[in-house]
Amino acid sequence: MLFACDFSLQEVQGAVLSSVVPELTEVFTLLLDNLTGKPTIQVSHERNLGIEINTETPAKVGQDRLINAAAAYQEYKTSLIIIDCGTATTLDVVSAEGIFQGGVICPGLLISADVLFSKAAQLFQVNLEMPENVIGKNTTDSIKSGLIYGYGGMIDSLIKRITNEIEQQGQSTPTVVITGGLAAKILPILSNVIYHDDLTLRGLYLFYLLNKTDTSGKQF
Repeated sequence: MLFACDFSLQEVQGAVLSSVVPELTEVFTLLLDNLTGKPTIQVSHERNLGIEINTETPAKVGQDRLINAAAAYQEYKTSLIIIDCGTATTLDVVSAEGIFQGGVICPGLLISADVLFSKAAQLFQVNLEMPENVIGKNTTDSIKSGLIYGYGGMIDSLIKRITNEIEQQGQSTPTVVITGGLAAKILPILSNVIYHDDLTLRGLYLFYLLNKTDTSGKQF
């Protein structure tokens, strides 16, 4: 895509990598190093994220979750729930003070659909589109309704439960930010959420700015 826009590798100032597949991290790091001619910055909980982490084992928190949380906090500087609708669905909490507090991990929409289609012999694959009505008049619309409205209902319920827990801890009502490739599927049935289709990219750029170094190793 970059090359299609007449982008030249000579314009590259640096590269940053977030990986949730450990066995491929080194491969892609070497690939980026060779492609750009510059050392790749790897996302890590031990580096400057712009937020702090308050979980039992910070090293176990997915880098994508931390990057999304950092980007959202940089933008809003308030109590937050950050939702990422991908292979898995995550709902993460950042306090008003910029502290990552943990969150919830659920099956993603596609995983739920794949299990339904593979385990229920008489059901068939359908396009993941929102039906006109919740009550389906045929099998196709009934499946669509169950997947889309069911998925949206799960997220809506979790937002309410998490918000209640946050408020009981004396925090302000959180701003809810949503991202991920499947977020657009459920946006029409969610209320009071802010959609960012590029939240992860914003987080990676922020991480790069916070951790890039000059040739002397000095951070700037």
